[in-house]
Amino acid sequence: MRKVFLIITLLSVTVLTANAQSDVAKKAFNKTLTSYFDTKNALAKDDLSLASSSAKNLITSLESFPIQSFTPAQRTIWTAQAEIIKTEAIALIAQKDLKAQRKSFWPVSSAMLKLTKELNLNSSDIYVQYCPMAKKSWLNEVTAVQNPFYGSMMYDCGSVTETIAKK
Repeated sequence: MRKVFLIITLLSVTVLTANAQSDVAKKAFNKTLTSYFDTKNALAKDDLSLASSSAKNLITSLESFPIQSFTPAQRTIWTAQAEIIKTEAIALIAQKDLKAQRKSFWPVSSAMLKLTKELNLNSSDIYVQYCPMAKKSWLNEVTAVQNPFYGSMMYDCGSVTETIAKK
């Protein structure tokens, strides 16, 4: 009887720990998504300075992310994509014009799209949007198109191609 009780106790602790780790990762991932959206929104509004400061926040979110809460497979995905995001966000910050910032934003968007689909940690619906003129996709927190690749020139150019449901 003691063995059964011990096994049940160990399983309960394991499940509770896994849930707590999942909650920590989910909260941190959604903070990272918010920093990404802030950067996307700044580019959509043609705000060079805000795009730079938002990209800095994105880097901070990446660097403080609790990857120990991930499984080994999740860590592998996170590490590869976070490196791309960080490298391109640093490049985005260094740029002195919007066109160059937008060029750096494309790999950031691609990597965030992969992370969002693979990790399934988003706490709200995420909309994948595509601009046929730029031939690029990005993530958006709302269904209304806000094009970060053309900004005010073509603010609403594009369409929603996919919805990543909240988890």
